[in-house]
Order: sequence, then structure tokens, then C-alpha cells
Amino acid sequence: MPTFPPHGLIAEFCDELVAHDLPDLPTDRRAEVVAFTLRRIAGLPSPMRLGVGAVAAFVGVLGTVVGLRRLVGVVATRPLPLLGEYVRLVRSLVYAYVWETWPDTATSGRAVVRR
Repeated sequence: MPTFPPHGLIAEFCDELVAHDLPDLPTDRRAEVVAFTLRRIAGLPSPMRLGVGAVAAFVGVLGTVVGLRRLVGVVATRPLPLLGEYVRLVRSLVYAYVWETWPDTATSGRAVVRR
């Protein structure tokens, strides 16, 4: 049975946004961040989940048309109405999880080794 919001679309967008914002974050950590983001969005109140799902579906269609990587590059750098709020929601969850879980992470996503 399909879920709403569409987890696949949110996961793809989140993964690409993390790759854009934190290109040096290891793949296993990126997968953990995406899973966390999906759990948090699934826990939103129904009206918010409905809105996030509608925007995620729209972003999914746009990503299919123009390419997800290109779309993320645009929406990550330009605060577009409504899409900018979606980016901000996902980004805030990502950043909070990364720096709460791995506080020594560099701004590129690389793990900083302290000596």
C-alpha cells in the first residue's frame, strides 16, 4: 500500500540535497540521515504531512522533467516560494541530525579527525 507523503520521492530529494550540501558525507551516514528525515516527516501532524507530500509530489515531477540534480542545485541556492520551505524543512532535519550525531563533521560533510 502506498504511503503519503511519498517516501520514495522525499528520500530521493533528501539524498540529493545532502549530496549537494555535504558532498563529503560518507554514503552510510547519508543513508542514516535520509532515514532520520523520513521518520521525522512521517511523524508530522496530518495537515502538515499532506502539504509536505503535495510539495514532494510536485518536486518529484519537476525532478523527472529537468533532472533531480539540476533541480536541487536550483532550489538549494534560490529561496523559491513554497519549494524553499520544503528545502528548509529537509535541510533543517539533515543539519540537526548530522551535527548532533557527528559533531566533528566539517561543513563539507567530511569527518574531522582530532589529534
